[in-house]
Amino acid sequence: MATAPSVSYSMTVRLEVPASGTAVSQLTTVVESSGGTVTGLDVTASGHEKLRIDVTIAASSTAHADEIVQKLRTIEGVAIGKVSDRTFLMHLGGKIEMQSKHPIRNRDELSMIYTPGVARVCTQIAANPEDARRLTIKRNSVAVVTDGSAVLGLGNIGPHAALPVMEGKAALFKRFAGIDAWPICLDTQDTDAIVEIVKAIAPGFAGINLEDISAPRCFEIEARLHEALDIPVFHDDQHGTAIVVLAALHNALRVVGKGLADVRVVMSGAGAAGTAILRLLLAAGVRHAVVADIHGVVHAGRDDLVAADGDSPLRWIADHTNPEGVSGTLRDAVAGADVFIGVSAPDVLGAADVAAMADDAIVFALANPDPEIDPFLARQTAAVVATGRSDFPNQINNVLVFPGIFRGLLDAQSHTVNQEMMLAAARALADVVGEDELNANYIVPSVFNERVPAAVAGAVREAAQATGGESVAGHG
Repeated sequence: MATAPSVSYSMTVRLEVPASGTAVSQLTTVVESSGGTVTGLDVTASGHEKLRIDVTIAASSTAHADEIVQKLRTIEGVAIGKVSDRTFLMHLGGKIEMQSKHPIRNRDELSMIYTPGVARVCTQIAANPEDARRLTIKRNSVAVVTDGSAVLGLGNIGPHAALPVMEGKAALFKRFAGIDAWPICLDTQDTDAIVEIVKAIAPGFAGINLEDISAPRCFEIEARLHEALDIPVFHDDQHGTAIVVLAALHNALRVVGKGLADVRVVMSGAGAAGTAILRLLLAAGVRHAVVADIHGVVHAGRDDLVAADGDSPLRWIADHTNPEGVSGTLRDAVAGADVFIGVSAPDVLGAADVAAMADDAIVFALANPDPEIDPFLARQTAAVVATGRSDFPNQINNVLVFPGIFRGLLDAQSHTVNQEMMLAAARALADVVGEDELNANYIVPSVFNERVPAAVAGAVREAAQATGGESVAGHG
C-alpha cells in the first residue's frame, strides 16, 4: 500500500532564493512532483536580491524527505540552509516535565514544602498509610512501566529506545485526564524481576499502566501484579485495545443492523491484544468466534496447544471458540463471516476474501502502520471498515480509553480493574456517538472529543463502586 505524506515525517527547510524570477513558484512544484506536500511557506527575511524562506513539507518517510531536499537543491539560485525534522524537534530534551504546584518564594514556604514542616505530614502518613492518597501526589499518579520488549511495531528495542513512547503516553494522560503519569523503563526482561520492581515502586502510585511488554510474559506479569498489589494494574496493549474494539463493534453493528450474539467473528492474531479482544467480546455476548494465527485456525485438534511448561495460551482460545470445529487457513475461516478483526500482520487478506464475507460485512484491519488489507480494497465490498491509522476514518486508538479509565479508577480509589469496568468503558465510549452522528465512517468519536474522557471515567467509577473494586474471573 502506497504511503501518503504524513506529519510524522514533517520537516522545515530554510533556504535562500533570488527575490526575482520563478524560484519561489518552483518550490511547491518540485515538492509536489516528488510526492510531498507543502504545508507552509513563510518568508522570514527579505532583501532587494534575496528572500529567506522556510518551507514546511510533509513526506512519507525519512528517505523520501531526503529525496525532496536533494531535488530542491537542483532549483537554480536556491541555497539550502538548515533542515529541521519537526518530530525530532518536538522530542528534543523530552516531552514532559515536573512542576511544583506551589511557589517557593521565601523561607516560610520552603519550611512548609520541605523541612521542617514536611515531617508533620510524614508522621501523619506513617500512622495512617491511606493518607498518602490524600496528602501526596499518589492520589493522581500512574506509573507507565515497560521493558522495551514490544514497542509499537518496532519489536524488542530495549528500555532506552522505549522512553519516547512512555513519555508520549504520560503526556496523553495529562492532556486528556489531568493525570500525572511517570515513564518507568526497566533494564530487565526477566519476569520475576519486573514483578518485584513494580511491587517495590508501587507505594508511590495509585495505578500501574503496563506498556509494550511482549507476550506471553505480559500475561503472567499482569496476573501476578493483580494478585500482589492493592492498586489497579492495566495492560493497555491488551485491554485498552479490546475496549476500543468492542465500542467500535457495538456501533458498527448499529450501522448494519446486526447483533453481537448473532454475528460470526473471525480474528487474525492470538497474541496479547488478540486474546484480550476475544475475552472481552465473549464477555459482551459474542457467541460465534474463530481465531487464526500464523499457523492457521485455532481448533481443539491442533498439536501446538500444549507448551513445554504447561498449557499454551492457545489452549484457552481453543476451549472457548470455534464450536463448529473450523480448520484450515484464515482465508477459509473468513468466508461467510460477518466481522473480521485483525491484530496481526500486513496484507493477510485480499479484496476477494472480503467479498466472500457475509452481506454488510465489518472489517477492522488494525495492524499498524500497514493493515491486514488495504482499506481502499476492503471498502469495495465491506459496509464498515476501521484501521489503527490516523489517515483513515474510524481509527481504533487506545487514547480513546486509557486516560478516562484511569481517571475513573483514581477517582473511585479502586484497588483493581475488572471486566465489568472494561465493559462499562466500552459501552460509554460507544454511546458518545449519538444516533444523529453515527454512520459507516464515524463509529468511534475523535480522540479530541471533549466528552470522551469524562464519559469513560464516569462509567468506570460507577462500575468500580458497584463491584466494590473486586477482581473477576476471566480477567487477563
